[in-house]
Amino acid sequence: MPFRHLVEGSNALSAEDVSRLGELVAEWQLLADISFADLVLWIPKRSDEKSWPEGHRAIAQIRPMTAATVFTHDVIGDEVAWGKRPNLDHSLSTGEIVRETEPQQFGELKIKEETIPVLFKKKVIAVISRHRNLETMRTPSRLELNYREIANHIYRMIAEGNFPVKDSVYLAEAAPRVGDGLVRLDVEGSITFASPNARSAFSRIGWERDLEGHKLGEVLDSLTLQSQGLQPREENWQVAMSGRSLRRAEFENSGGVVDLLAIPLTEADNRIGAVVLVHNVTELRRKDRALISKDATIREIHHRVKNNLQTVSALLRLQARRIEDAAASAAIEEAVRRVASIALVHETLSNTAQNSVQFDEVISKILQSAVELSTRPNQIAISKVGEFGLVPALVATPLALVVTELVHNALEHGLSTEGSKVEVHVTRDAQIMQVAVIDDGVGVPEGFTLDEVNLGLQIVQTLTQNELAGSLDFIKVEKGTEFRIKFPINR
Repeated sequence: MPFRHLVEGSNALSAEDVSRLGELVAEWQLLADISFADLVLWIPKRSDEKSWPEGHRAIAQIRPMTAATVFTHDVIGDEVAWGKRPNLDHSLSTGEIVRETEPQQFGELKIKEETIPVLFKKKVIAVISRHRNLETMRTPSRLELNYREIANHIYRMIAEGNFPVKDSVYLAEAAPRVGDGLVRLDVEGSITFASPNARSAFSRIGWERDLEGHKLGEVLDSLTLQSQGLQPREENWQVAMSGRSLRRAEFENSGGVVDLLAIPLTEADNRIGAVVLVHNVTELRRKDRALISKDATIREIHHRVKNNLQTVSALLRLQARRIEDAAASAAIEEAVRRVASIALVHETLSNTAQNSVQFDEVISKILQSAVELSTRPNQIAISKVGEFGLVPALVATPLALVVTELVHNALEHGLSTEGSKVEVHVTRDAQIMQVAVIDDGVGVPEGFTLDEVNLGLQIVQTLTQNELAGSLDFIKVEKGTEFRIKFPINR
């Protein structure tokens, strides 16, 4: 929580107290919005829980989205001595809400301050100060009156230790806000008030009549019966949206989708009604489904490309069997191997929604295939040292071809007379990847350069420079050869 560094070293609060205040701050945008007020959270300054407070420290602040702020600057971190703010002192020491106060002049504004104690486990752990512009309070609309009545109920719940409501994980950042739409329910679950945005949201899903006077659950159940093809629910909407408990659910029909969050209101542990926040999320869900559909389409394309490449490989193998020229047959088999490497990348991409490849899976299959296709499969050991990790799709295909060519080049030209060993070493950081293919064979001949190489190494050079924007080097080690490529991983 952003205020945690402000309570560090404070002996006035326990870890549980701080956690409780964190829950309150996570949800108090609702309080600011229905209050049309700025809120500041104050904790007592004292040497330990039993000592008398020296004053108060502001550890959090929120501005309303439904009204202009009364503060031109943040007050977080401000401290006041005991006796300088009598309202804060009174609420902290008595656990009482202070409302009937004289307005104070701040510049051109007359501000009315109220203080609400935050009760937790039968003790006051903090105080909320609520600051409203007196001018905006003179001629409140019906919406403002309902919002303020709801706010007063919730402030009493805070002072009684009943807010935030238990299991308030539903009140996440993506949850509906007051400005999205608000419905007020009485103790029977009947709608006593609906904001204009709430009425619009219900109109979108097919409710054309006035909402007030109807039970919210019955409204939703009737809209469910009118819609065809909806999945059955484990419980009906009269239970889910009765307001008896904190609940969050989405209603969907052919008209649209609304996100509903029911928050029960209590007074001295007796339920007195509920608030339901309503958010029309039709367009958001449409975009989510479009993205899912797009991801599925991309995966299907990769799957079909893989199948097509496998078909090409099969046709090339058939062709190779009909050719009597050994050199021509070997050339076609090399082409089959290269096509298979590309197919492996597309197979991996077809199984993920990400635009990147777990390249270690691809390399494992390439190395296994290389051993099986070699002339001495039982005498060759191929191993990988290091992890490739996630590789962007644009890099994966040329990298697969490059490693394939280097490994087969090592198997073809770098075999020792005894048991042979080929190692693939990889190192990487956030920017650069380096891959080395090392064999223990006879090594490159004297005078060897990269200017005159076979087709396989020509392919490696071209792909490394043009597709990977990297470099290719070789080192003649004591026994064998090391070919090394180095390139930027993200381009």
